[in-house]
Amino acid sequence: MGLIKYIKEEMRIIRERDPAIRTSFEVFLYPSFKAIIRYRLAHRLYKRKRYFLARWISQRTARKTGIEIHPGATIGKGLFIDHGIGVVIGETTIIGDNVTLYQGVTLGGTGKEKGKRHPTIGNNVMISAGAKVLGSFTIGENSKIGAGSVVLSEVPPNSTVVGVPGRIVKRDNVKIPREDMDQVHLPDPYLNDVTSLKKENEFLKKELKRVCSKFEMIESTCDKLEELDILLEKLKNQETNKTSS
Repeated sequence: MGLIKYIKEEMRIIRERDPAIRTSFEVFLYPSFKAIIRYRLAHRLYKRKRYFLARWISQRTARKTGIEIHPGATIGKGLFIDHGIGVVIGETTIIGDNVTLYQGVTLGGTGKEKGKRHPTIGNNVMISAGAKVLGSFTIGENSKIGAGSVVLSEVPPNSTVVGVPGRIVKRDNVKIPREDMDQVHLPDPYLNDVTSLKKENEFLKKELKRVCSKFEMIESTCDKLEELDILLEKLKNQETNKTSS
């Protein structure tokens, strides 16, 4: 893609996904735009085994924009990084088309393993602010990762993930995330768990009251039986005394 065509495409992507932009020329001020342009250059150098120069460009870009993209990462078209401060994309990361990342997102590894050690992000995925995706697995296309989530395992396509560690709370939600860019209105599995526990607790309290009530009835019946035994014993003694006299 020619430079002019590429810039126009980036303008379209940013205007589509960021309601704060007012003019096309503001695109040139976006850290995302600068970081991705420089990543493309560094990636070409990396593929030619010009590793030092590629890393020099990427590190300078990180200092200037707050976005660190390893030049070895593979990134498709239409990547949009909103705000961008604190975004880290590891060396063996693969990102599909039309992916959206928010500030503080990490696409990283889990240690010093060799080979493919960073995630693969499918097309049309949205990863919300502060989310961490750690390890060599795939985030399926059209999926949404909630803010602050820590994802450590594979995510099927059309899924919504929230929590620490990340849990799949919705499947086959086929709406493409970049159409609404909604980071907030996601299911809350912890609230569901707490609600379920409250219901179970109320049920157990009612059962305990019922058992206690029955136990009190049994205890009361036992006391009456004991009194009856004492009375019968007295009557028996009286009859024995009459017979002996």
